[in-house]
Amino acid sequence: MRPGKTLHFIFQSVTAGLAAALVVLLFFPGILQRPAVVEIREGTTPVEPARVTKQTLGMVSYARAVAQATPAVVNIHTAKRIPQRLHPLQDDPVYRRFFGETRDSPRPQLETSLGSGVIISPEGYILTNNHVIAGADKISVMLKDGRAATAQLVGSDTDTDLAVLRIQLDGLPAITINRSDGLQVGDVVLAIGNPFGIGQTVTMGIVSATGRSQLGINTFEDFIQTDAAINPGNSGGALINPYGQLVGINTAIFSRSGGSQGIGFAIPVSLAGKVMEEIIEHGYVVRGWLGVEVQELTPMLAQSFGIKELVGVVASAVARDGPAHRSGVEPGDVITQVDGVEIDTPRHLMEHITQVPPGNRVALKILREGQALDLQVAVSQRPNG
Repeated sequence: MRPGKTLHFIFQSVTAGLAAALVVLLFFPGILQRPAVVEIREGTTPVEPARVTKQTLGMVSYARAVAQATPAVVNIHTAKRIPQRLHPLQDDPVYRRFFGETRDSPRPQLETSLGSGVIISPEGYILTNNHVIAGADKISVMLKDGRAATAQLVGSDTDTDLAVLRIQLDGLPAITINRSDGLQVGDVVLAIGNPFGIGQTVTMGIVSATGRSQLGINTFEDFIQTDAAINPGNSGGALINPYGQLVGINTAIFSRSGGSQGIGFAIPVSLAGKVMEEIIEHGYVVRGWLGVEVQELTPMLAQSFGIKELVGVVASAVARDGPAHRSGVEPGDVITQVDGVEIDTPRHLMEHITQVPPGNRVALKILREGQALDLQVAVSQRPNG
C-alpha cells in the first residue's frame, strides 16, 4: 500500500472511532456514571465513591425556609368609605329652578385595597406598612390556613411607614425574627407577600445594598435594597433569609412602570422591631425633638459665615416656643456638636436627637457670627405625624 493511501486509511479509522465514541456519549451517558473500581489494599481504609447531591449540582431548595415562614405571612384587605361631593351644577340657581332642589347627599363610594402583613407573636400582633391600612374603616386579615379575622389598629408610625395590627384567634403561627445586624450584600433573601391580590407568592433575590437612605420615601430611612421581585400587594410582607427568619418588612419599589424592576426596599427588622415595641407599649413611637429645621453647611454658606471647616449644620428655622427656641438657638446658628459628637449632616442630627428620651438635656456647641457658644437644651417629644 502506498504511503498516501496508508495515511488516508489511518485518518478514516480515527474519524470513525471518534464518531462511535460520540454516539456512545450521547445515547449512553450512564456508562460514564458507573462507580469507579476502588482498589483496596491491605492496611488501608476503604474509600467510597463521591455521592452526587443537589448541592454538588448547584440545585438548592429553600422549601424548608418557605414552609417555616409562610404560615405567619397574611393577606390584608382594607375598605374605606369616601364621601362623594355634589356636582357643582346642583348648587346653580338656574339648575335648581328647572330641576328643583336635589340636595340629597350621594352615597359614599367604597374603596378597597390589598397588602400583606407578618404575624410577630402568638398573641396576634401583626406588623405591616402604614400605607397599607392608612384611613381604612375596616381591616380584614386572611391567614394561609384559610382563617379570617377583623383586625384592630394598635398604632402606626408615618415616619417609618409602619403599623401594628392585632387579631383575636387561637393557635396563631408567629415568624422567627433574626435580630442580628449581620445582613450583607450578596446574601440570599426571599420576599413573601400577596402581589396584585393573586395569592401568597414567594420570590428570591439577593441583598443589593444596606443602609439606603435619602430616597424621599420615609422620614427615617435605613432600607435593605433587594432584587427579589416586589410588586403592589407585597407591601407589609416578609423578607426572610434562607433559614426562614424575618430580616425585613417589604415596603416600596423603585419603578417607572409600577411593576418590579429589580429594585425593592425593605425596612430592616432591627428598626421595625423597635417601632413595633414602642407602638405596643405607648400606641405611638416616642422620639426626641429639638424644634429646629436644619440644612447642610455648603462651602458657599461656610464662606459667608466665615467658617473654615465644613463641620456642622445650619439652623434654617426655629420653632417658636420649641426646645431650641427656649434655649436661645437662633436661625443662622451653625450646630457643630451634640453631647460632644460632631454633626456633619441634617440626618445625623435628627437620628441623634430622636434617640434622646424626652425630658433629657443635650449639650449643643454652636457658632454664631464666628463666636463659639455652649447651650443646654431640654429635649421635648417629637410631634406624631
